Amino acid sequence: MAHSPEEIRKHVRFYIGVFGALLVLSAITVGVSYIHIGPPESNTGNIAVGLLIATVKAGLVAAFFMHLAGEKPLIYRVLLFTVIFVIGLFGLCIFAFHDDIPALF
Repeated sequence: MAHSPEEIRKHVRFYIGVFGALLVLSAITVGVSYIHIGPPESNTGNIAVGLLIATVKAGLVAAFFMHLAGEKPLIYRVLLFTVIFVIGLFGLCIFAFHDDIPALF
């Protein structure tokens, strides 16, 4: 924990820097929305770039504002299990959606 005023100022400057990075990434997201990326008939390139930028922003928020950058390995194991579980549930939904159900009548 920070006890001296110099340490507190250092932390405040760091958080302001992360906030500035989030603002810059938000501006880049808006700028990318005005540029067409990818095939002319779809917006898949724009969606992919937007999701990539959103992932970076979410990582910054989780790592620094939620203090996950200095957590113990148990937190990362729980997070990995959660991600695997969510991917598995999405996979089950996709397989169920593409499963052919025979007509009853």
